[in-house]
Amino acid sequence: MTETKSNNGLKVLAALLGVVLLGTIIYTVSLYQDKKKTESVLTKEKELVVEDLNSLKSEYDKAILESNATNEELVSARDNIAKYIDSVKTMKADISTLSRYRRQVSVLKAEREQLLKQVDSLTRSNTMIAMQRDSTYVELEKQTVFNDSLVVQNTQLADAVEKGSALNLSKINVDAVKERNSGKLVSTQRARATDKFKICFTIADNVIAQAGDREFYIEALDPQGNVMGESFSKTNDEGASITYSKSTSFYYENKSLDICDYLNKPAGDFKSGKYMVNVYDDKLKLLGTSQFTLK
Repeated sequence: MTETKSNNGLKVLAALLGVVLLGTIIYTVSLYQDKKKTESVLTKEKELVVEDLNSLKSEYDKAILESNATNEELVSARDNIAKYIDSVKTMKADISTLSRYRRQVSVLKAEREQLLKQVDSLTRSNTMIAMQRDSTYVELEKQTVFNDSLVVQNTQLADAVEKGSALNLSKINVDAVKERNSGKLVSTQRARATDKFKICFTIADNVIAQAGDREFYIEALDPQGNVMGESFSKTNDEGASITYSKSTSFYYENKSLDICDYLNKPAGDFKSGKYMVNVYDDKLKLLGTSQFTLK
């Protein structure tokens, strides 16, 4: 009887131990499953944090590329995010650390919004400055073209005035003359009878020419092409030069003016042949030519 009770007690104790063991196993399995589930959640949360950080870094990379000039604040913010990414990847995931990084991601997002607004404002400002600069360049180019046009017009006007104010001959005539004992001069065509050349020309009226003293140059060439007289030389501002026989001075008052001058014969008599007389102004511009022949 006593033995039977003892066996029953052992059975009950074994049953209780079995229940405890089963409960322990179930609890252990549950704890393991919870741990795995928690690790999975933490790993996923860690990946999401890294994904958010990478997204922020990509946005900074894009903003830096689109910026015309390197923005130090953008570069610094991007580099800090890269450091956070490395830290999150290498850290041991736990709720406290992930919560801290998640809060930091929120702070970084707010910082990104602020920086991008500043960059956008600077970009618009730079665009406006560039537009104003381009507009200024266009206006300067227009002004330069206008000034160049004025210079050309003024130059053309100055040339026109200079040409218009130049004196011109309306008539030129050269006579070979003989001087009689009475002093009277008579025309001749005979070389041996000629005492001098009478060179006369008429200066046309010119209302825009400057009035004042003027000097013309007379060049007489003998049949051999030699310059007659004392053979003076004259060079203008452009470097052109002539050798002339004599100069004649006069005062011009914008009205038609008759001028006569004389060229005496050389040491001997004049030679037979064709002679030429040229008249130049004070700038050595050829105004008129006359040719004649002595027998």
